[in-house]
This record gives sequence, C-alpha cells and structure tokens, in this order.
Amino acid sequence: MSLTVPAVAPAAVLWDMDGTLVDTEPYWIETEFELAATYGGTWTQEHALALVGNDLLTSGRYIREHMGIALKPEKIVDLLLDGVVAKVEQHVPWCPGARELLLTLHAAGVPLALVTMSYERFVAPILLELPPSTFSVVVTGDQVTHGKPHPEPYLTAAAALGVDPGDCVAIEDSNTGTTSAEAAGCQVLVVPNHVPVAPGVRRHVRADLTEVTLADLGSLVS
Repeated sequence: MSLTVPAVAPAAVLWDMDGTLVDTEPYWIETEFELAATYGGTWTQEHALALVGNDLLTSGRYIREHMGIALKPEKIVDLLLDGVVAKVEQHVPWCPGARELLLTLHAAGVPLALVTMSYERFVAPILLELPPSTFSVVVTGDQVTHGKPHPEPYLTAAAALGVDPGDCVAIEDSNTGTTSAEAAGCQVLVVPNHVPVAPGVRRHVRADLTEVTLADLGSLVS
C-alpha cells in the first residue's frame, strides 16, 4: 500500500550508508586495529575517527602513513573490505530509525539513492536486507573519480535520478559527507554519530532518525 506524499516533498532523498543508514563504523575501526596487529603497525582511536566518511583509497593512504605498514593503499583497502564484509554478513547494525524511515519513503514512492564511499562488495549484503529496488540508484566509492568531500558522488546520484540536487535532501553523519552533499547543492539532514559535524546554512541537525517523517524532509526543501 502506498502512502500519501505531502504537498511539499523532496525530489529525492540521498542516503549515506556507514554511520547513517547502518552503524558499521565500529566494524571498520575494529578491522583497522586487526590490520595493525597482523602487520605490526600502530593505531589509535583518534586515527580511526579521522577516517570517518573518507574515500577508501584516501583512507588506505592515511593508514599506510600513520599505521606504518608496508602495503600499497589498494591492498589495505582490499584487506579492510575483507574484514568488514565478513562482519556485516553476520549482522547488519541498522542505525536507530533509519531502516524504518527508508522503508516509509520507499512506500511513499519517494526516489531514493544510496551514496556511499564503501565499495560495491560491501554494499551488496546490506542491500539484501532490504526489499528489492528500495534504492533506484546506488553510487559507491569504486564508481566515482572523486570521492567525498568532493560533490561528485551526490551530483552523480541526482543526475542518475533526473532531479536537481537543490530539490533533494541528503542524510549524512560526517563532516566529509555533509561537505560533499552541501557542495552538490543539497539540503542536508545531519545525524552526527561517531564524529561531530560543524554547523552550516544547509545543515539541519537531528539526534537520530527515529521521529523523522517525510513531512519533516519536505520542510527542508520548501
């Protein structure tokens, strides 16, 4: 059964994944510490939090430098993905209210895109936990030339949906992702998770998504 769409609704809602839709940042951090232990590197929680929202190759280069391991960034990314994919295949940790809001928007016929810097093989097991075609468009980090905070990921998603980014709401949890969405022209619903997010003109902060409605999202673009 379809829900009634408010008179003012976003042209589309563009979702970040890690830390916004699913609370997988702890999986990444745990895997980073495992990598350090395996290859004789050193790592800290501060280093781990510095990577939140980043393009994976950017993270791979950071890890090589700051962890002090003699692996190419591409190899580091592959090893990280091996670890987090294994974890998410065991359990998908949905963020509070995120899955419910996503399914409500889908039922209302609002176009949805997933815009993540994770790679396709990590995204796949998460999509399997959702109804088919929940997302009309999926943009992953291995599909773009410039990752977040560059606007390309969000511009790519909006173009694929055939909508103006200025009529869209992006949902993000990090400074990096919020900067990307804002630079693309989106209004951004910010739900800070593991790192604080600086305020901004098009940044609208909520503690979580448990009470967010389609009407709330529509008010951001009205």
